[in-house]
Amino acid sequence: MVNGMDAEQSSIVPGRERIRRIIFEADTPAGKLYDLILIATVALSVLVVMLDSVRPVGDKLGALFYAVEWGFTILFTVDYVTRMWCVNRRLGYAFSFFGLVDLLGVLPTYLSLIIPGSHYLVAIRFLRVMRIFHVLKLSSYQSEVQLFSSALKASRRRIAVFLFAVLTLVVVLGALMYVVEGPKNGFTSIPRSIYWAVVTLTTVGYGDISPKTALGQTIAAMVMIIGYSIIVVPTGIVSSALTVAGMSKESRDKSVACTHCGADGHDADARFCRQCGVALNRASHLRGS
Repeated sequence: MVNGMDAEQSSIVPGRERIRRIIFEADTPAGKLYDLILIATVALSVLVVMLDSVRPVGDKLGALFYAVEWGFTILFTVDYVTRMWCVNRRLGYAFSFFGLVDLLGVLPTYLSLIIPGSHYLVAIRFLRVMRIFHVLKLSSYQSEVQLFSSALKASRRRIAVFLFAVLTLVVVLGALMYVVEGPKNGFTSIPRSIYWAVVTLTTVGYGDISPKTALGQTIAAMVMIIGYSIIVVPTGIVSSALTVAGMSKESRDKSVACTHCGADGHDADARFCRQCGVALNRASHLRGS
């Protein structure tokens, strides 16, 4: 009886493993085909939702779009349940980026049964198209994404300080304009005045609220000038971090690795390993050569 159970389990596990490889790995023809079909289906489902939001088209083909969207939702629900079934670490997948995207891709349609119109949020599903980087093995793009991510991570404190300074500035400017202009000129509250300060400082300028007094217009002109100088700050922060990250990556790619202990990061003209002291063979162990 035990041998029979073991045989049954051994026959189940390989099938589960095959499904896992097809769904999560694109190294095999079947896995690559599955991901390409999934990406095409995602794009088509988002296109249906976009067309449904166009009033003349939605009024004419709304019933068809509704049925098609439910068909896509059922397919993606089966895909999500299958992923949860065959993956080894279910919680790890469920709370990963793509796991959350897969879940958010099916929830809006079910949520529309309670909240009308929420099915348009299935446009979030388009994030699943990012799997194309994994399917096509675009390693160069992946390295650039990692480079940009590391640059953002390195500059996150400076960006946080900058955002806090901007937040402080718009609060002060909003309160000042509320006092100067007042409700009679459209600045009916401090939050609404802060909204004006944000729109003006970012040089968007919707024009739904505008100062009428000479003092208010003077302050607005100063805010516009400050806005032009503020826009370049985050760009400079990220650009500087990207430059440093790119130089670090290039330095790592050209560094010499020790064949004895595996330590890398040695300069191109280094003769001995800084960790174990063994002579370095630069000619054959230049990283990236």
